[in-house]
Amino acid sequence: MKNSRFARTAGWLAVPCLVAAGLLAWYVTREPVSRLESPPITVADIDPALVARGEYVARLSDCVACHSVPGGAPFAGGLEMATPLGAIHATNITPDPETGIGRYSLPDFDRAVRHGVAPGSRRLYPAMPYPSYAKLSDDDVRALYAFFMKGVAPVNQANIPSAIPWPLNLRWPIALWNGVFVDAKPYAANTSQDEVWNRGAYLVQGAGHCGSCHTPRGLAFNEKALDESGTPFLAGALLDGWYAPSLRDDHNTGLGRWSEPEIVQFLKTGRNRHAVVYGSMTEAFNNSTQFMTDDDLTAIARYLKSLPGDRQRDGAPWQYQERSAAVGSQTPGAHTYATRCASCHGLDGKGQPEWMPPLAGATSALAKESASAINITLNGSQRVVAAGVPDAYRMPAFREQLSDQQIADVLTFMRSHWGNQGTAVEAQAVGKLRDHTDPASSSPIILQMR
Repeated sequence: MKNSRFARTAGWLAVPCLVAAGLLAWYVTREPVSRLESPPITVADIDPALVARGEYVARLSDCVACHSVPGGAPFAGGLEMATPLGAIHATNITPDPETGIGRYSLPDFDRAVRHGVAPGSRRLYPAMPYPSYAKLSDDDVRALYAFFMKGVAPVNQANIPSAIPWPLNLRWPIALWNGVFVDAKPYAANTSQDEVWNRGAYLVQGAGHCGSCHTPRGLAFNEKALDESGTPFLAGALLDGWYAPSLRDDHNTGLGRWSEPEIVQFLKTGRNRHAVVYGSMTEAFNNSTQFMTDDDLTAIARYLKSLPGDRQRDGAPWQYQERSAAVGSQTPGAHTYATRCASCHGLDGKGQPEWMPPLAGATSALAKESASAINITLNGSQRVVAAGVPDAYRMPAFREQLSDQQIADVLTFMRSHWGNQGTAVEAQAVGKLRDHTDPASSSPIILQMR
């Protein structure tokens, strides 16, 4: 009797469990519906004007930065990217039919770019910024497809498998992650704002995928906000050995002291009186922002300046305090600064704008995170190429000249002088980045378009 009752109970429980399992299997294996199924487009239909438009969208989206390596063919993949689960490598997105995306239809391409799903329902890791690209318009996706099919040379280069171990390399859970953290709808204009603001919002949130670096991540490695409706959006984040600063109107760690024209100047020339591009931003400048139209750069600046800062997070507004570094000073780090740094950045920390950036009031000297200051001191800066001309001045790498303690001391000195309010730097933090980073390449990835 008891066995019969147990069997009936188990049978009733099995039904909803099987239904739930079936729904889960359907959900994680289904292909998203592309908005571009109709009208169909073939490679033969693509005209040169659409290819040219797609070339510009590729610049806006900075596709080359992740899908190329120094000395390699554009878009052929191979770049190693560290993730909390293990290393992955960017894929070949040239139109090669065997190793690239040459057999993708427009809907295939759309699903990969805006939904993170490759043909065969293969889920892409969100290192591919499809949570941002989801906001791309249908017209921009069509143009991007046209460029990759007819404006990029095919390269037969096999993709490198990821180094993420089993079972962490199972991709079906990404579908559940997408369901929770990704808004798959294209950008919708904010009717309370003007056309310039909306264009800037579209570029920052979508093609530019600025939040991928500048927005802090949650426990599930998700961006904590995807647009201005969330206060963490573009509030600054630590990523891959660099601290991407706030892009909000924060006085100390953001753009509070920058005017709209100064933001445009920085994105167009790689420098202004406040800073020079370095770290991951160098690649974005070399291949993306300097090629944007002035109207688009103005729109980006307008949108970013509309994002309010957070005084509680940012701290009391920085003010310059006169204090010169002296060679004979007994303050730890002062002698190193005077002999190694002052010739470019000045004994007064004011630098030589717009060529040698000031350290007085620099974001890297005011942010709680010291990773950027450590990284660039250890490894130097990558070559900045503006309008085809390489820069004449680069931050040198000091990993061979200075010990961990010397670097910690000089950075602590820099982060506590001239009104700077950064925390002290520990030698252990320097050693950790020394072990996990490499000197900056003097041969950056520079994409030559047609």
